[in-house]
Amino acid sequence: MKRKPQDRLSIGASALRTNSVAAKVLWNGSLSPSHLEQLELLSEKYVFSVPAGDLILIDNRWYVTHSGLLALATRKRCSGIHVRPVPEFCDTNIGRWAFEATVYKTRLCKGFTGFGDADLNNTSSLVRGAEMRVAETRAVNRALRKAYGIGICSVEEIGSSPRPTEPPAQVVRFPAQVESTPVNGNGHRLRDQIQLLIRKHRLDPALVKLYAADFCGTAELRQASREQVEKFAQHLAAYAQKDACGLRCQLNSYLKTNCQSMVDDAQAQERGQAEEEKPQQSESADPAKEAA
Repeated sequence: MKRKPQDRLSIGASALRTNSVAAKVLWNGSLSPSHLEQLELLSEKYVFSVPAGDLILIDNRWYVTHSGLLALATRKRCSGIHVRPVPEFCDTNIGRWAFEATVYKTRLCKGFTGFGDADLNNTSSLVRGAEMRVAETRAVNRALRKAYGIGICSVEEIGSSPRPTEPPAQVVRFPAQVESTPVNGNGHRLRDQIQLLIRKHRLDPALVKLYAADFCGTAELRQASREQVEKFAQHLAAYAQKDACGLRCQLNSYLKTNCQSMVDDAQAQERGQAEEEKPQQSESADPAKEAA
């Protein structure tokens, strides 16, 4: 059943409110009026969700994610996506791959085609050995962006240049008692070691902080003991070395949970303020009735 125009507007407005709250929670230090304006357009037109990980702010630019594009294709009832390798641009000996993807919005659609390539020079070391899958994802993303008129780039199309997910002002601050404790005698303090891991593996500092608190079994990281944070630092280093993709998935689970809780708290505050204003309005209306 097709949605009515007013239903589409209500969905867009709801997504905008949710995205605004989530964006302020995640990138409050780097959000500008132009960022919020662009977020409003993306929310109203495509119903992208920041808590779900559809959009991400990197180097003061909005990027759409692969999961966000697939969710959009599902909402738009995409008829199908055909992907094939391009043999003349592939070289398995050096890990170079190229794919062609065609998106069919409807059964009668002629298709929107996009190409994606990946090799050792334009991918991060975190995905070393997975160049074929990266190339396929990039091709699908470009085809989906063409099909649905999305002007912003997808995060999977970014090359290997380092792009921090958080501005320097939002670097995680760890407990003061931890800062004076060296780890393994290598001269690095716990806080510096964790921040080094964050920069090396391009992790989200805010999500790492939530993960650390959960790992230590405390409501906030500052409540954790020195030994607990030291164990977390060792765990994080081992996890990132063994399975960086799994670590990112683990952190993303905290993103959705934290954003949803923040959104719920903000909505609860709005409802509380509305209930407080109701008695004032009724009292101000009584003199008018008596005068009538």
